[in-house]
Amino acid sequence: MPKKDFYATRSTAWWKVAIAMIGSCLSGVTFVSVPGMVDVAGFGYLQMVMGFFLGYLVIAFVLCPLYFKLNVVSVYEYLDKRFGMASHKTGAWFFFISKILGASARLYLVCATLQLLLLGPVGVPFWVTVVLSVLLVWLYTVRGGVKAVIGMDIFKTLCMLAAVGLTLILVGKEVGKLDTGYMQLFHFDDVNASQYFWKQLLGGMFTVIAMTGLDQDMMQRTLACKNVKDSQKNLMVSICLQAVMISLFLFLGVALYQYAALHGITARGDQLFPAVAWNGGLPKIVGVLFLVGLVMAGFPAGGSALTSLTTSFTIDILGGKDSKRTFIHSCMAVLMAIAIIVFHALNSTSVIDAVYRLASYTYGPLLGLFTFGLIWKHKVRDGWVPVIAVAAPILCLVLDMNSVKWFNGYHFSYELLLMNAAFTIIGLWLAVKPEKAE
Repeated sequence: MPKKDFYATRSTAWWKVAIAMIGSCLSGVTFVSVPGMVDVAGFGYLQMVMGFFLGYLVIAFVLCPLYFKLNVVSVYEYLDKRFGMASHKTGAWFFFISKILGASARLYLVCATLQLLLLGPVGVPFWVTVVLSVLLVWLYTVRGGVKAVIGMDIFKTLCMLAAVGLTLILVGKEVGKLDTGYMQLFHFDDVNASQYFWKQLLGGMFTVIAMTGLDQDMMQRTLACKNVKDSQKNLMVSICLQAVMISLFLFLGVALYQYAALHGITARGDQLFPAVAWNGGLPKIVGVLFLVGLVMAGFPAGGSALTSLTTSFTIDILGGKDSKRTFIHSCMAVLMAIAIIVFHALNSTSVIDAVYRLASYTYGPLLGLFTFGLIWKHKVRDGWVPVIAVAAPILCLVLDMNSVKWFNGYHFSYELLLMNAAFTIIGLWLAVKPEKAE
């Protein structure tokens, strides 16, 4: 298999990558969960989107020039150059764990919805649905690699936009004027609440730095641009278009809740969009649009994750043994299918929530490592880095489990990622090598 199949080749037009980035950032979970959260959080999610914009500025003007200058294939090669091999492999393993769980969770939601609405009623077992879904994802990525991922992301973006836009028009005609009571944007009243503005803003900023700028999957797209300036244009256009798409999802959520109230539909949260689209008495085209949008949101995200996992595992963990890439790609697909079946066996939506919250733990050490490496020039004891990277999330978990009791009812939100990074930075300072005397 040619090397270019799984690696960015610095040859893609920036505007194509910008459109693809929208599709890669919006998954099946976004498609279902963002409309469903409107009754609880209103438009508060846009506070986090504002933080995304700040984070994209850091990625575009700090990280992208660094990656292009170093000419890296995997973004975790920077850790090797800065700290050493142990740090390199630590970053790769944290990415691997987070990505396999997150990607499996996203694809699980798609498989579960397809099973509920289409395949289950005709007697197809869930495991067959999973195997077929993962096989389709594997087939198009193993044939086309990064080029196929970017091309599919563009198609996916257009399908999602059509699905959300047309559904909003059809449902909006039924409900008339949208209820502004669902549209509260800013939350400044309760510092203990997870929706508090500064938590969402800072959490959004550092979450996108970690989950995009330090993520092999996401950065493969940006590194496919021809040069640094093109990558920066791609990123800034992409985040603006993402904000528009997320706003459409939120407006759709308002319309769906109003429609549900008019027709006695009691579904809430993640169940709202499927219930209204498929069994809500709307024209069949709405159900079809929902399924098309969900599949196009979920399948390419799984394929993108498979490609990035293959690249990172091959380069970062195995040391770039090209002959094994096809085999590793297949193993990643099998591992993802197993994880999806395990999620189904647990049969709890809280498991999905826990997997996404896990990102605050797994990306925190990465954020700390890159921050320390970029800001300070000190050398550290490379062998200590794996211990530090494991200890930081454990400390965060202890604080998270006891925050209500220890901090007067305080609930951690995405700022947990910052604490995780801070603990990692403190640990790295303790591991700094003393400077040799002249």
